[in-house]
Amino acid sequence: MKNPYLYKVVTQLVMNGQVIDEYTTSLGIRYFDFDEDKGFSLNGKPMKILGVCDHHDLGALGAAVNTRALERQLQLLKEMGCNGIRTSHNPPAPELLDLCDKMGFIVMDEAFDCWERGKVRYDYHLFFKQWHKKDLEDQILRDRNHPSVFIWSIGNEIPQQTDTAAYRIAPDLAAIVHSLDRTRPITTANDRPDTTNKIIKSGALDLIGYNYHEYDYPTFHTRYPGKKFIATETTSGLETRGHYDMPSDSIRIWPSRYDKPFTEGNPDNTVSAYDNVRPRWGSTHEMTWKIMKKYDFLSGMFIWTGFDYLGEPTPYTWPSRSSYFGILDLAGFPKDVYYMYQSEWTNKTVLHIFPHWNWEPGKVVDIWAYYNNADEVELFLNGKSLGIKKKTGDDLHVMWRLKFEPGTLKAVSRKNGKVVLTRELHTAGAPAKIELIADRKNIKADGRDLSFVTVKILDKDGNIAPTADNTISFKVNGQAFLAGVDNGDPVSHESFRADSHKALNGLALGIIQATEKAGSITVTASSKGLQGATLLLNSK
Repeated sequence: MKNPYLYKVVTQLVMNGQVIDEYTTSLGIRYFDFDEDKGFSLNGKPMKILGVCDHHDLGALGAAVNTRALERQLQLLKEMGCNGIRTSHNPPAPELLDLCDKMGFIVMDEAFDCWERGKVRYDYHLFFKQWHKKDLEDQILRDRNHPSVFIWSIGNEIPQQTDTAAYRIAPDLAAIVHSLDRTRPITTANDRPDTTNKIIKSGALDLIGYNYHEYDYPTFHTRYPGKKFIATETTSGLETRGHYDMPSDSIRIWPSRYDKPFTEGNPDNTVSAYDNVRPRWGSTHEMTWKIMKKYDFLSGMFIWTGFDYLGEPTPYTWPSRSSYFGILDLAGFPKDVYYMYQSEWTNKTVLHIFPHWNWEPGKVVDIWAYYNNADEVELFLNGKSLGIKKKTGDDLHVMWRLKFEPGTLKAVSRKNGKVVLTRELHTAGAPAKIELIADRKNIKADGRDLSFVTVKILDKDGNIAPTADNTISFKVNGQAFLAGVDNGDPVSHESFRADSHKALNGLALGIIQATEKAGSITVTASSKGLQGATLLLNSK
């Protein structure tokens, strides 16, 4: 929703003319519909659900909720064009739903990752029989006044999809939900969405949820005539921010098998950021979106995932310790595919070219461009045109293959012959200095508010050094402290709570947290051999 508005309902308990208690409930007014042929509409207008799944952790800050950290994640996703959140795979923090209400996100509110049969030894299946009714009722009662919530999910990749117990459990869970709320549809996220799925066959679901299986989307109505579709989990594309393997136009399936250890990767546990690496069960970002945008009845999607998260370091194992699935990395820095979605999901004019322009002389490099609001893009190297490229058919990017020579790459997008945007990449020199950029320079003196400070390592001319990994030392003076440090590297074992951290491909992050006293804050970043930087913040 572009312009969300919240009303307040004030409930007062009055005795003998005196108010003895008062409770304020936020309320949003909206209506929506899922149609088997036309897909999703909100307030009467057709709308594709452009969503992401997210785990609950906040990267360097861990799993404990911080409202500003959640808000920053949602702001970054909204800037990309995202309009929906799937809570994976458990009831969300109330703070997240409050923010989604205010910021205009729609939410698939998910309850269980398993039912009576577990996925691992000590998961919720041990408590399901005794606690599922109470836990689900509590979730519905707590969350049903949030206008952002528009789907209830009663399970994710439930092991009992092929078990006759699903004929009993799914209707039971649906009845619990409907006893408390009949205004929202119910789904499950099914990784086996074929007609053997007994959850679907039980008739308990209002929406048929597909996890992956994007190649089956076009024939959904053949499989499930008269039913309504939602892509509950998609994609699982893999990338390390700022790392690129050539050639870019060959798809790598990592891992390609389930029954053998993965051995085909890079020695340093990196994954190419060209959107050409996927696990066996998933797809690249472009593969799924091309199908999703083509059919109206495909109501929308939730990409796995918006942000990298702690754990599940597919395709690798230790020493990797966080995921590669995110459109943004663990520190919240966008990977290149972020701009593909921005070019497709927003009206903002986009021209994003990558990778960087620091390579060995003569190396063959693939240059990609994501763009919109233009007919074509022309690429220049040191003033010489390398040709004009245009998206044709269902293309989502254009590409040039060229040999590296130092200098300047310039891309120019045009519409009807007129320049729309120009972007340049420069061959950077040696790392020389630090630049600090705060997402907010004024924060609240409430002991919780945060300023996320991006550290850029630049050469002497101000170009980002795209492979720099210098160790950055932080010092914070005044009414704040250093709450966390990160660089988005899934392989890093540096402490999130230290006062220093290496950069990854020219970037690092310092998270500054306010105290409960107002005042000025000075943030200093330094590194051996580099010109340091100082940033002034204020809390009040």
